[in-house]
Amino acid sequence: MATDRLQFHEMGIDDRILKALADLGWAQPTLIQEKAIPLALEGKDILARARTGSGKTAAYAVPVIQRILTSKQNVREQAVRALILVPTKELGQQVQAMIRQLTAYCARDVRVADISGKADLSAQRPILMEKPDVVVGTPSRVLAHLSAQSLDLQASLETLVIDEADLLFSFGFEADLKSLLCHLPKIYQSFLMSATLSEDVQALKELLLHNPVILKLQGSQLPDSSQLQQYSVQCEEEDKFLLIYTLLKLHLVQGKTLVFVGAVERCYRLKLFLEQFSIPTCVLNSELPVHSRCHIITQFNQGFYDYIIATDEQALADPTTTVQAAEGKGKKKKNAGRAKDKEYGVSRGIDFQNVSNVINFDFPTTVESYIHRVGRTARADNPGTALTFISHTELPLLADVEDALMGDNAECALKPYGFKMEEIEGFRYRCRDAMRSVTKQAVREARLKEIKQELLNSEKLKTYFEDNPRDLQLLRHDKDLHPAVIKPHLKNVPEYLIPPMLRGVANPMSGRKRRKRREKPKPDGVVKTTFKKDFRGKNPLKSFRYTGGRSRGGKAGKS
Repeated sequence: MATDRLQFHEMGIDDRILKALADLGWAQPTLIQEKAIPLALEGKDILARARTGSGKTAAYAVPVIQRILTSKQNVREQAVRALILVPTKELGQQVQAMIRQLTAYCARDVRVADISGKADLSAQRPILMEKPDVVVGTPSRVLAHLSAQSLDLQASLETLVIDEADLLFSFGFEADLKSLLCHLPKIYQSFLMSATLSEDVQALKELLLHNPVILKLQGSQLPDSSQLQQYSVQCEEEDKFLLIYTLLKLHLVQGKTLVFVGAVERCYRLKLFLEQFSIPTCVLNSELPVHSRCHIITQFNQGFYDYIIATDEQALADPTTTVQAAEGKGKKKKNAGRAKDKEYGVSRGIDFQNVSNVINFDFPTTVESYIHRVGRTARADNPGTALTFISHTELPLLADVEDALMGDNAECALKPYGFKMEEIEGFRYRCRDAMRSVTKQAVREARLKEIKQELLNSEKLKTYFEDNPRDLQLLRHDKDLHPAVIKPHLKNVPEYLIPPMLRGVANPMSGRKRRKRREKPKPDGVVKTTFKKDFRGKNPLKSFRYTGGRSRGGKAGKS
């Protein structure tokens, strides 16, 4: 019962932190916070596994802040007392924002600096010279500052935190992390926070922790079916586009939605396809500057738009010649191309708020990737829905995911649903018509156009354009690109094409303003909706129907 749970005010936390927690509206701690904070305040090393969205950031941030406040009662000298290592720049900004919220009433006593961004080392040096109490950064950036002697941790570090620990090795930080350890003092408190306990995390545990308390909270790595509904639909390439068009155009999927694809090129292909039907989407991938990516996430959280098409690229290839050409106009030759950002991560760690649905347009390549994609929805106590498109070649991957989820909790497995494709067969010719317009050339031009727009917004290029105004003029007056020919008749859906069972339920003509008003979050922050139901409580398409059992091969049953 909630009354039996340990409350924040019973943990011995400073009143200033308690006041900040109250301002955040946190009436009581989550399970990970309830268990980890008291142990951390006792000085224990902690290895914690808790699913994404469970409040891991505050679980280590509160004791870090408390320890700094306690230390400063005895020693007022300014020094870097805590180091928080994160795998991605976006997560670095998020952690800094959380700590600033928690230190709202003690900001003079606890200062935090995020050095995970792409700014030059020389630009960040003055920040570190002021010796902020907490430094947040990626292992590679922190090591660079340690090597440049702009950061010194040997004499003052008290706490080391590694957030999303299971991602550090997969992002190629193993060598940086081992080199970084040589710059740390012999004695410090360590926290490892992770959503999975992989072999890499076990290796980190041996390397960093001393007699740690191991917290394995929540039997499952994802919420159970009462909070998170997970569905799979078997469909091939053309049917994927037909299905996503139907779900979005007829508003069968409501609320904020993340659509995951496997590559940058797929991002733009899907975006241009949906543009044919006047379905606005935003693209998020490793080619965009980190400030642009964070701005997109902020706007998404503020409700500026409903759909983000994102990649969670594991293997980051060399930059394309198209991208090189785009940046060649605005950078020196040594920086002529934009490599994909190796510290980019969307499916992991980032705090997308009130996401109602996750759609795996392309099936994730690993079980961990599936868990962290789907973990963007059903966060905290909010409900969520995950729908995964699966081709026949991906059925072995589906089996691996199901084995992992069923091993934790049988209620967490994907439910196989049969989609009654004949009901929406009338839309197929429209989808084929749109797909013919989305050529490889159109995709390349779309990527080029977006990079040109980001060049104008890049703070790093302001000085260059001030010295070379003609280049800016040429960039601004470049002709408008129309990567795919928009066909006006595709914008609207004729009544006769809508399946009979959906007429009166689907609302393809509704405007964005009206839709936004209908989907306005409730006061408690919970966004209602996932897949639209009809007035009888059944799915109007009769296209999602639980067929029972597990689908390991062959097509899911039809309704």
